[in-house]
Amino acid sequence: MQILTSRATIVFAGCLLTIATSRPVAALESLTPGEKLTLERAIQLTLRNHPRGLEMKSEAVAANERVGEARAALLPQVYSAAEYLRSTDNPIGNTTYLNPGFIPRITGTLHGAPASAAQSLSTSTTNNYLGGVAVQQYLFDFGRVRGLIEQRDDEAQVASFQSQATELDLVFEAAQRYFALLAAGQKVKVYQKAIEQRSEQLHAAQVKASANLTPQIDVLTAQAALTRARTDLLEASDQQDIARVALNNAMAIDRNAPDYELAEVLTYKPVSGSLESFFSSAIALRPDLRALEAEARAAGAQIKQARSDYYPSMGATAGYSAMGTGLPAANNFNAGIVVIWPIFNGFATEHQVDEAKATQNAIRYSIEDLEQRVWLDVKSAYLELQTSVERIHQAEATLAASSGQLELADKRYNAGLGNIIELTDAERFYIQDDSAYVDALYGYSVAKATLDRVTGASMQQLSTK
Repeated sequence: MQILTSRATIVFAGCLLTIATSRPVAALESLTPGEKLTLERAIQLTLRNHPRGLEMKSEAVAANERVGEARAALLPQVYSAAEYLRSTDNPIGNTTYLNPGFIPRITGTLHGAPASAAQSLSTSTTNNYLGGVAVQQYLFDFGRVRGLIEQRDDEAQVASFQSQATELDLVFEAAQRYFALLAAGQKVKVYQKAIEQRSEQLHAAQVKASANLTPQIDVLTAQAALTRARTDLLEASDQQDIARVALNNAMAIDRNAPDYELAEVLTYKPVSGSLESFFSSAIALRPDLRALEAEARAAGAQIKQARSDYYPSMGATAGYSAMGTGLPAANNFNAGIVVIWPIFNGFATEHQVDEAKATQNAIRYSIEDLEQRVWLDVKSAYLELQTSVERIHQAEATLAASSGQLELADKRYNAGLGNIIELTDAERFYIQDDSAYVDALYGYSVAKATLDRVTGASMQQLSTK
């Protein structure tokens, strides 16, 4: 029961990424040569090393920083500026214009002079100095700034839940590949045992044939059976190598993985818990569902921001400036209240409010759809887990019968009461049933990991740590 007793610790490992900071590539962990790799350790390495998990963790950190960016609007905004310009000082007369952005200030000294005064042109230049500092403070805007803060906070929660959903996927991926390597290793042992048995049978057939106790066909039949067993072992070994590469890839150590052994064994236990309890757990803990709920709250905050345009916004400002064509410059101070109230913007506010409401409704429908899919996922995983246990029981019974059949066929052949065909058939059935038993154990392990994934069991363990 090692794999099941350690399943609780798997969940703890699955939560490590939530509290860890993102690591650079140089800080990735690896295994020590000859290490006994437990499932917990494999998942721990997956969560600490896998770039997909680190990517989502970094996205969550970035979203959390955007909360601070939004909160910055509540604090005083202080600006400073300094300029030195060498420019001409030709008069412009009674000229009115809108600054296009590249003209620093109205030039000239004879404002109010007749237009003919502007006809004179001088290429001489003078010094112009400017220095100043200003402070602006948000006061009130009927919800725009605070609505943005709420939106960014909800979006940070969305990113955090999405990171947790990625962790769930990585936990499942690491567990499934760990179980696949376990199953491949046990199948290799099945075919190694088959080679040993058939090598003994070939030797016995050769001895009997040399003594004219059995026909030569027994030797050929035993040789063919041994060759097939070696082919099966070759394929099983190849599958074991592929499964090891897949597990190394999940742990992000596939390029320089040292030799290691698995510390667990495939096993099972009866299913405990009702379908309703698993579904309730999924509804309460599934991070993808929590992410959609946070998105709906963020859309509600967008509605608050859009509605704020119906009302004025208010802020305070104060500043100091020094300006002149020489030193010392002229000093000036200013302080006041700024009120901005949109009068008409082409009904843009109405459309923005309606858009935010429609977005929120769409997310609510997505939540309902996801809840239906959660029920499907949980029920399917629960039924598959129950079926996998029954499949193991059937495989155990079949393997026991095949073992008895092989033992009896071996005794009959050695006593001269049976033929080589009967014996090799019994061996083939036993090998197939032994391999099927391994498949049944693997199927149970994956089904249990799937149920843990769709119910958010890792998140439940996180809340209890």
